[in-house]
Amino acid sequence: MAKRLKNYIGGEWVESSATTYTPVINPATCEVLGECPESTRADVDAAVKAAEEAFLEWRSTPILNRAQYMYRMKTILEERFEDLAEMVVKENGKTRDEARGEVRRGIESVDFAASVPVIMRNDGLEDIAAGIDETTLRQPVGVFAAITPFNFPAMVPLWFFPTAITCGNTFILKPSPQTPISMDLMFEILEDLDLPPGVVNLVHGGKDAAMAVMEHPGVKGVSFVGSSPVARIVYETCTRHGKRVQAQGGAKNYIAVLPDADMTASVKNIMGAAYGCAGQRCLAAAVVVGVGDAYDRLRDELVKQASNLRVGYGLSETSQMGTVVSAAAKERIERMINEGEQQGAKVVLDGRHSVVQGYEGGNFVGPTIVEGVEPENILAREEVFGPVLSMMKADDFDEAIEIINGSKYGNAASIFTNNGRFAREFKYRVNAGNIGVNIGVAAPSASFPFGGQKESFFGDLHGQGIDSINFYTERKIVIERWI
Repeated sequence: MAKRLKNYIGGEWVESSATTYTPVINPATCEVLGECPESTRADVDAAVKAAEEAFLEWRSTPILNRAQYMYRMKTILEERFEDLAEMVVKENGKTRDEARGEVRRGIESVDFAASVPVIMRNDGLEDIAAGIDETTLRQPVGVFAAITPFNFPAMVPLWFFPTAITCGNTFILKPSPQTPISMDLMFEILEDLDLPPGVVNLVHGGKDAAMAVMEHPGVKGVSFVGSSPVARIVYETCTRHGKRVQAQGGAKNYIAVLPDADMTASVKNIMGAAYGCAGQRCLAAAVVVGVGDAYDRLRDELVKQASNLRVGYGLSETSQMGTVVSAAAKERIERMINEGEQQGAKVVLDGRHSVVQGYEGGNFVGPTIVEGVEPENILAREEVFGPVLSMMKADDFDEAIEIINGSKYGNAASIFTNNGRFAREFKYRVNAGNIGVNIGVAAPSASFPFGGQKESFFGDLHGQGIDSINFYTERKIVIERWI
């Protein structure tokens, strides 16, 4: 019988009050890895109360002491690195190397959290008026929460809770019910840290648990990563209940390739951007715009290279691309390819109905390339979240900019060129939060905010970097006169 997951509340593993459970399925083998409880409002309330009870003592813990937990956490994460990566492969479907990369990027966020004592320092002025000094203080706010997605089950939670608790807050994490076991393993690691009970809490579940988090009066702020329709709901719900919120949504990331670009390097980068993690990431390359006579060369080389990708089970070291996360995801992706084809696009490399020997029941979608995609086509407008690369042609640089800015999304955009003027114009004119120049995946490091514009982000302060410090602290102005 598959293991039934528990919640972690107040420093203890506790049974959920759930009456229903969601199976956690290995998308390659179809093995049931566990059962995730559909936690209730009572479970969320218990977690909030535990976090509230822990807050006053935790916020008064010296910040250098709080930061020491991050150094110890990094050490334990390094020791359990392969265990965590393997679990990501099993429940998400990535290749082993992709999972290792995810865990490594997560550890970088723990590194950043250890630097919070430096970044939280404040400013002030003596004699702002006669005999009066004025200073600013950053103070923790209270209980924060994060609702995190299936596609980076180890990394995305680490964007949030290490920084939040080092700033002096307490925290509740609600991971995706599709990939919750990575966080079970993470909380085993946190147990080894011997954090005070209630500083970090884990509540499993789906929509009901998420709504309970967003509506609970004890939660001061919520971080979210997921699709844009849900991000909008999260933003509206949290603001309606007076909470801080950072809601990172979906994307339709465009890459422009100019005729002067290094074609070999461009194709290599685009391949990784389009098919890494089976296209299930918010920075995945979704549309390539070939400019002028770059188009034909680009298409032919992309088809050649993508045709040779080895699709297989992620735990096999020879696999270059794994599965999508579920049978429902596979069905949706293939349906969108069909719809794009019906709207006039041409499939030049078809990954539909892919079968991997030995894993015939697995949720595999092969690398797919579609050309002749017009701006109104579903494959240009909507997020596929799968290994599907659409191709569009622009006559010149200005038309490429127009195509990119026509998208309702604004998460990332990249350009491949050896022309500095075009690169500068691209950075200046494109409406996207993360810009890549000769970079396929424009992923900011943990010390920079994760940008997003238009329908790719709802809120004011982004995740990571100094934005995260501002999100997790309140600025207080102190004006003093001692005369």
